[in-house]
Amino acid sequence: MINIDPYSRTPIFEQIKEQILNLINIGELKPGDKLPSIRQLASDLELNVNTVKRAFQELETEQVTYSVPGKGVFISNSAIANTIVLDSAQKELLRILTSSKAKGMTYDMVISLAKTIYEKGDTDD
Repeated sequence: MINIDPYSRTPIFEQIKEQILNLINIGELKPGDKLPSIRQLASDLELNVNTVKRAFQELETEQVTYSVPGKGVFISNSAIANTIVLDSAQKELLRILTSSKAKGMTYDMVISLAKTIYEKGDTDD
């Protein structure tokens, strides 16, 4: 379900969060689906419980998930096309594009990289 790259520059809690969002976007996880418990996921991935807890807390803050005491964490009905997540992605993209332009990337280079990512998947080079 979730694979962690310990060599990635992306923090582990962000990798967990992004992969859960991706699973929702591709339909692997649907509204109402239960996520593994924090302890179970931490054990499966051999991570500190606090790392998984942080990812889950951010997903809940962004209204992607909700928790039911004693029952677990579930995908919310608003997870797909969640405006909080989309706004956050747009702000992050704006920051990255502004920085990339300042560092000399051309429009064509950005478009080419975007096409590569959308056609072939993530390129964490």
